[in-house]
Amino acid sequence: MLIEFRVENHRSLRDEQVLTMEAAPLGDPKDPRPRQVDGHAERLLPVAALYGPNASGKSNVLAALAFMQDVVLSSHRSWDPEGGVPRDPFAWGEHAVKPSMFEVTLLLDNVRYQYGFVVDNDRFLEEWLYAWPKGRKQTWFEREGDEFTFGEHLRGENKTVQQVTRTNSLFLSTAVQLKHEQLMPIQRAFRFFSSIRRGPKQMVFTRWWLAGVLQRSEAAKRQLRLFENDPEVAHFIERDDRDSLLELLQAADVGIVDLKVTDGDTLDSHFRSSRSTSSILVKHRSASAEAWLPLEEESQGTLGLLHLAPHLLRALREGQLLIVDELEASLHPLLAFALVQHFNDPAKNPRNAQLIFTTHDTNLLGTTLGEPPLRRDQVWLTEKDEEGATRVYPLTDYKPRKEENLERGYLQGRYGATPFLGELVPPPGAESSR
Repeated sequence: MLIEFRVENHRSLRDEQVLTMEAAPLGDPKDPRPRQVDGHAERLLPVAALYGPNASGKSNVLAALAFMQDVVLSSHRSWDPEGGVPRDPFAWGEHAVKPSMFEVTLLLDNVRYQYGFVVDNDRFLEEWLYAWPKGRKQTWFEREGDEFTFGEHLRGENKTVQQVTRTNSLFLSTAVQLKHEQLMPIQRAFRFFSSIRRGPKQMVFTRWWLAGVLQRSEAAKRQLRLFENDPEVAHFIERDDRDSLLELLQAADVGIVDLKVTDGDTLDSHFRSSRSTSSILVKHRSASAEAWLPLEEESQGTLGLLHLAPHLLRALREGQLLIVDELEASLHPLLAFALVQHFNDPAKNPRNAQLIFTTHDTNLLGTTLGEPPLRRDQVWLTEKDEEGATRVYPLTDYKPRKEENLERGYLQGRYGATPFLGELVPPPGAESSR
């Protein structure tokens, strides 16, 4: 499980920001939502929700975690050895050239780990991995520039891996890619990053736009085709996961009763690419036996749910971390409400999967749909200062009372992180600002 994530100088996250999944000492001590897990003294939360105005930096928190995942998985295997580091620091001022820092604290197999690195545009400046088996800290390795220090508990081909670790690749990434059996313990930290599930951001299009695209843009056709043939969805349909995917869709009441993967010949020629690919068809509740439609015919909401579903189901089944940007883009408020409840319920989420998402859906804070599924310490807020730097802070900083209506308080700006609304549309007859 993720215990804590720290980031500094990534996109609008100019200064160090911290997102913790540790439960705060509040509410009913018998509340089942926080999990007491062996290996960590504090209870851990399965859900965190990020709220804030548009362009306040909510998505950048998830983007920072996703960037860290990409670096760990790909820096040794895929990056150009002479290409530096494709990072995205704060856009202006001295921070545009200052290093960036990323760090996670994890609980894996009942052992706490802390892994992180510091990086600039050219190379990794620092990297570290610590472990706390039986509660005692062990230094597994530390890297500073080209100098490496290995602890006695990390045995094996450390020097060999060090020699082939490029200045723009991580030691962790290199060690796992080289598959040294003696370095198997280090794979526990790597495995966390490989298991992070990312919910897709919804592609938005309408029929009139699509009709124009099909006439004008081959690139857009390929993009549409890629979206239609989501490999995650196709995998679930073709394997034995299909039943669980159908159960979720039927529970969501979107009218889909079956799915199948076919070759491209069954679709309209507009959707054919230059090479043979599989396509996804969906069957709707109908008296007709031929009620099959191409996936792209579905509504925006159904597409969002269908493309989120495989990531959601795998995270719950395997106890993984799922990050979703703009949860309300994929789910009806009732579904989002039920999803948060599902992750928070130990009986329905016995593997302690975690969900971190951004949203504007205030139903999750209020009592409109029932008892709020989110605890006060599961709510995080983002806002920008005058220079465009994002601040991330927990709702608990404002010490809201247990009986306080969080939805009303948030919308009234009691906790900050709400937009300052000017005149959205000038009144008729108003002079132009030009």
